[in-house]
Amino acid sequence: MTKGEQALANFQTGMNCAQAVLLSFKEEIGLDEATLLKLSLPFGGGMGRMRLTCGAVTGMVMAYGLICGVGTCPTHDEKLDNYKGVVELTDEFKKLNRGTIICAELLGLKEPEGTYVPEERTEEYYKKRPCGELCSIAAEILDKYLKENK
Repeated sequence: MTKGEQALANFQTGMNCAQAVLLSFKEEIGLDEATLLKLSLPFGGGMGRMRLTCGAVTGMVMAYGLICGVGTCPTHDEKLDNYKGVVELTDEFKKLNRGTIICAELLGLKEPEGTYVPEERTEEYYKKRPCGELCSIAAEILDKYLKENK
């Protein structure tokens, strides 16, 4: 199973976008599933369903940081290198997705929905939302990046 397929499968079990992508890199990260799920829970729905930065993108960036970050206070050059990776990853996501990483724009919403209450995960929900595919794309972008840059 590819990282993208894993992220999609994770999303379809009820995980939010950030959780779905982050958990697809569980082996590379080396942390337990419960910790990763707790860490990424608040980032679903564009951060607490505020429809800001896409959860798939934040999951991708969290996984990148946990895999490629440093375990100490970073030097200027370490920050520079890490931030460069984040920009490259998000630029690739934008190229493939309407030129944005904003949840509301990816969902085609003119205004945020105004509620923190998540929708029930039903068959109709999965049919109307592009979120599973966005999770797959984010996971594939990071997987390719890691293979090319490690």
